[in-house]
Amino acid sequence: GTREVFASPTLVRTNYRDHRLPTAAGLLLVLALVPVEAARAVLDATGLGREGASSARALLLLASFAFALLGLVDDLLGTAEDRGFRGHLAAMARGRLTTGALKLIGGGAVALVVAATAAAVDDWRILGDALLIALAANLANLLDRAPGRVIKASVIAWLPLAAVAGSGPVGLAVAPLMGAALGLLGDDLHERFMLGDTGANALGAALGTAAVLELEGVAWAAVLGVLVVANLASEVVSFSSLIERVAPLRGLDLLGRRPTSGTG
Repeated sequence: GTREVFASPTLVRTNYRDHRLPTAAGLLLVLALVPVEAARAVLDATGLGREGASSARALLLLASFAFALLGLVDDLLGTAEDRGFRGHLAAMARGRLTTGALKLIGGGAVALVVAATAAAVDDWRILGDALLIALAANLANLLDRAPGRVIKASVIAWLPLAAVAGSGPVGLAVAPLMGAALGLLGDDLHERFMLGDTGANALGAALGTAAVLELEGVAWAAVLGVLVVANLASEVVSFSSLIERVAPLRGLDLLGRRPTSGTG
């Protein structure tokens, strides 16, 4: 099963209940895109594919795979020390490059490449798009502190985007990734494995890229504003504690999870 595939000691980590579980199962999210995109490439080559969809798919693939790779490095080599922007920046100031700082630098670079390749022509919009993608990936990573949480949050974030994207290129590009995430939700909720930073980063980056490609004006600015506020708030507020205090959020967070006397 999936658990056995990721059961190598290198990929085993302690979860929020101090259970030893395989991590980095989020690799399955991006690997699930390979056969889908291969089939789509065949359709494109035979003239049966949807015209104009390949560029959106390419950007989504780039963002998903690149951020997943950065997350995998953190899953394999990262420690619990130096959490948050301040922790990683402080470590860099002391001459030590953490895996989190590597994600910040590498993720920023990837986000900038994706943003510059998108349709935006204004330099400030390109920078804003890059910030949106990077912050979306980081927020997903911050939410990945309890079973199923980041998948639930990603689905909720995707619903309004899907309504806007419809069956257009962006909607079709993200759909396989979200389908794969829903397919892993049950095992994640039952603590058979953890998605790890690998999966959280991929989901966040894909949704951020979808927002960049699909949203304009007030909607785009609102999403960027929410991401900025949420990321800054994470430096002083525990999302797990906040979720525990707000009954609707707590109910959604616990939905489908194994009973526990503790909190996520």
